[in-house]
Amino acid sequence: MPMFTRRRLSLTALALIVASALPGIAAADTVEVRIGYQKSSTLTALLKAQGTLEQKFAGKDVHLSWSEFTSGAPLLEALNVGGIDLSADVADTVPIFALAAGANLAYYAQETPSPTAQAILVRADSPIHDVASLKGRKVAVAKAAGAHYLLIAALRKAGLKFSDIQPAYLSPADGRAAFENGSVDAWAVWDPYVAGAQQQAKARVLTDGSGIASYRRYYLASAPFAKAHPEIVQAVFDALRETGVWVKAHPQDAATALAPVWGLDAQTVRIANDRRSYEVRAVSADALGEQQKIADAFLDANLIPKAVDTQSVTVWKPL
Repeated sequence: MPMFTRRRLSLTALALIVASALPGIAAADTVEVRIGYQKSSTLTALLKAQGTLEQKFAGKDVHLSWSEFTSGAPLLEALNVGGIDLSADVADTVPIFALAAGANLAYYAQETPSPTAQAILVRADSPIHDVASLKGRKVAVAKAAGAHYLLIAALRKAGLKFSDIQPAYLSPADGRAAFENGSVDAWAVWDPYVAGAQQQAKARVLTDGSGIASYRRYYLASAPFAKAHPEIVQAVFDALRETGVWVKAHPQDAATALAPVWGLDAQTVRIANDRRSYEVRAVSADALGEQQKIADAFLDANLIPKAVDTQSVTVWKPL
């Protein structure tokens, strides 16, 4: 059987498995479900590309709409102001900024740690060979991204403060351009941007999150939406979990499917995917210890306006 045919069959099987596993939703007035995601939202990107949720909700008076964002911070800002109802995965730092701004959010899923899926990069010919050498240097990073905490934690481990560097707060696209043209000395970023820079720009990893930042990715909802429509949140949660299992079991099919979505070649996508766990689990408030650690670090660096108590956040519980 040709490879293309096998891939189509595999992806179709994924959609059918996920759809059949989801609970039914009673008919009611049409519910608008607005989902936000970013380029690194692997599982949500696959659900969107395959129309899995549309298949499941067909005939259930549920209408889906999708919005893409450049990074996690504007994604959760949109969630906070009522622009979307459900957020795809964002780095573990992003909810902290949103909560510090007073956002009424509910955690509804998380991926288990993927510490090597974010890194601080330097160019191949850079004279910088350790984190301590970043002192006084300009480093590109997306504000509130997971790589932002990685940068803080890596500097602290090297005996430096965040104020010892010159941060350049840039989106991933702008960060890549600044990194390649030499206007910044280093770039803290996450996959698939790490893999893309390694493959296309021969970037060198100065450090990743191993032993520094575990890098869990969280899925969030508007708290009022999660309370009003727990069955819809359950459907999305189950779909994400099943899709995560499929990605790890079919790495080449997943890479081939995501390549045109990400604008990268399949080999680069597979490298990025190999560094992500994609193991989706429910969230419990008593397991948010690292979220508190991140919140305290950002408060200490004067990056958030007030303390965040992660024990008081809203957590959706599976039905």
